[in-house]
Amino acid sequence: MLIGELSRRTGVSPRLLRYYEAQGLLDVGRGTNGYRSYGEDSVVTVRQVRALLKAGLSTEVIRSVLPCARGERPEFEWCADLWDIMNGELAAMDERIDGLQRNRSTLAGYLTKP
Repeated sequence: MLIGELSRRTGVSPRLLRYYEAQGLLDVGRGTNGYRSYGEDSVVTVRQVRALLKAGLSTEVIRSVLPCARGERPEFEWCADLWDIMNGELAAMDERIDGLQRNRSTLAGYLTKP
């Protein structure tokens, strides 16, 4: 399918689909006319990428975990290193949350002082 069809089927703009391709998240072929050509599995891949981005993962991390993703949700086949990668991302996210909570507390403190 062409990029416009993939865009319609996933709700993702062609520009963003090209970005996913550039990040190594989406496989694409080229027709003899030079147009991008996507397989049926690209619809699921785009939906997986969107779900993983929504979970807060970077495209770099998604590139490393995507081969283990199954289904649109996705669920994971626990490939080598996947557990460590996901736990590392969760720990990093917890650290960012802690930092934001400290920042919020400091800012709230400024608002209580006249």
